[in-house]
Amino acid sequence: MGDAHELADAHDLLKALAVVLGVSAVTSALSRRLRLPVVLGYVVAGLVIGPHVPIPLVARPEIVHTLSELGVTLLMFSLGMEFSFGKLARVGAGVVLTTVVRCCLLAWLGFAVGRVFGWTMLESVFTGAIIAISSTTIVAKAFEEQRVDGKLRDLVVGALIVEDLVAVVLLATLTALATGGAIEPVALAKTAGRLGVFLAVLIVAGMLVVPRALRFVVSLRRADTTIVASIGLCFATALLAREMGYSVALGSFIAGSLVAESGEEKTIAPLVEPVRDVFAAVFFVSVGMMIDPDLIRERWLAVVVLVAVVVVGKIVSVALGTFLTGNGTRTAVQAGMSLAQIGELSFVIAGLGVSLGATGAFLYPVAVAVSAITTLLTPWLIRASDPVASWFTRRLPQPLQTFTTLYGSWLERLRGAKARSDARGRMRRLVRLLVVDAVALVAVVVGSALGAESGHAWLVRRGFAPELASATAATVVAAFGLPLGVGIVRVAGRLAETVAGVVFPAADDGVDLAAAPRRALVVTLQLACVLIVGAPLVAITQPFLAGFQGAQLLFVVVFVLGVVLWRTTTNLHGHVRAGAHVIVELLTSQGRKPARSGEAVAAPVELAAILDGLGEPIAIEIGATSPAVGKTLAELDLRGRSGATVLAITRGESAMVMPSAHDRLDAGDVLAIAGTRADVAAAREILSGVDGPRRASPRSRKR
Repeated sequence: MGDAHELADAHDLLKALAVVLGVSAVTSALSRRLRLPVVLGYVVAGLVIGPHVPIPLVARPEIVHTLSELGVTLLMFSLGMEFSFGKLARVGAGVVLTTVVRCCLLAWLGFAVGRVFGWTMLESVFTGAIIAISSTTIVAKAFEEQRVDGKLRDLVVGALIVEDLVAVVLLATLTALATGGAIEPVALAKTAGRLGVFLAVLIVAGMLVVPRALRFVVSLRRADTTIVASIGLCFATALLAREMGYSVALGSFIAGSLVAESGEEKTIAPLVEPVRDVFAAVFFVSVGMMIDPDLIRERWLAVVVLVAVVVVGKIVSVALGTFLTGNGTRTAVQAGMSLAQIGELSFVIAGLGVSLGATGAFLYPVAVAVSAITTLLTPWLIRASDPVASWFTRRLPQPLQTFTTLYGSWLERLRGAKARSDARGRMRRLVRLLVVDAVALVAVVVGSALGAESGHAWLVRRGFAPELASATAATVVAAFGLPLGVGIVRVAGRLAETVAGVVFPAADDGVDLAAAPRRALVVTLQLACVLIVGAPLVAITQPFLAGFQGAQLLFVVVFVLGVVLWRTTTNLHGHVRAGAHVIVELLTSQGRKPARSGEAVAAPVELAAILDGLGEPIAIEIGATSPAVGKTLAELDLRGRSGATVLAITRGESAMVMPSAHDRLDAGDVLAIAGTRADVAAAREILSGVDGPRRASPRSRKR
């Protein structure tokens, strides 16, 4: 009987593999033919062979699910091999910070959607985690197919590296949260402490043993030994994590990162890749098998809302974060439209919630439906990002166009500036104050939420009427919390003023020519600091609040700062116009012309010294053979293609200050161009007829 049972199990396993791989081969080939992501083909294969579609091709779900665990393990192992602390350092602090803040913002939006639809607290938390992470696989494939490279690719890949790390942290946190059964600070602190100890021991012991052992294995020059040792390490670490109560994804990711630290990942990754691809296909098929069309039909409104939140929320948040780190509006819009999806790690998070019983069965197919729709949109969004970025840049109000052009040059100047020791010390002190105020505010909010009932009861026992007790408790909380919130805004302003003072030092002669750009930079940096601190605060405290009071307060502060920023950009536009008039007078008074078209006009003084805050302005003559001759600024799209702005155009004795998009260029015109060094260089290439690859659209990058 035992032998017969074992033979039946082996037969079922063989049948499941044959059905899964056979059907997925057909659907993935069709996906390739239709130029769709291959992941969608695997998901469709799972839908075909799953129990919810009446097609006579069925594989046992429990066997496919078991095999899919191998896919998750190998997928996270491969992601770990692509991660290293060296890569994280090269990404840059700005990308790391804005990516973490963006994930917090999307997590809050997902949580809010879940609560609006009446889902449980844990279901809402998992929903936020599901939509917070973009898809490394889908974006990488889309970039490869559309030949996207250069700065845009570096920014997006850097953000995806950070998001993968955030996903691993979320997996560990959600595992502890789901097994704990409640959101309580004491329980969370204990589970976080156990997780920290586990990770510290595993990483320290792994760093001492794994890199040396793998270097020895690779030195044997036997591919079979190398792949067996590598995958054995992956499964062993995943099993250890599972035995300790954490997910296999966490353990396999750590194993992959230990391989990366050995320096042999370029040798091991190609060997693991074929095995990973086979079992990753099984994983995505298992995802499709769990799709219940009836559940999706019942939850169609949630799917539509989450798709809108993912697409709009990620485009706006990614674009804003990319711009605030000094990358220009064009690159910011392109980066935002490249990351507007969820993918494979979202499946892993959703599956974790179902397997731990933390979420209802409906959440998994909803997540898959959202992923499928956003995956289908991703290639189109990437292709459309270039014209959309150009359209957006042209449609900005003129004061904002001036501000967005010059802001990047200010941050470029900040990176090259050497702050005095007292300024650096003041910055560090203000950053510490921001952190202390934020932590204290979290403690006040969480403590008041957890102690609300007991505090109210204590006041009632002391003779307070119930209404008076509630009002008294609210007053006490406001008395502690409001000064901390105001302090965060004020400290953010002082930090912004200190940083802006490094970029635009105060004048010694009493004539402050940099007042307008300095004020615009101060308000922008203050707004950035408020978002950087406020978004994680709202995400952390939201599960402990009955409503959305934290988000409402943050919105009010951001709105007020936004209004102030608009006013300062209007003043900045006037400052730049005044500088453009001075530049025009300088250019018309000099009779010298460049030797060749596209070269800078020699000037008696540096244009940047005329008015502070204009970036790196230069003057360029339009030659007779320039492609700009006869075109309007709108047709040339100089701002959209280069990021630079035209301050003035001189034509003989006449001049146009801050020209409009409808002004036409003629041979012999001299253009005063402002922006970052890279923007000005790109504008010079365009005007001389050499459009470099830096600003090329994804569709133009064909090999």
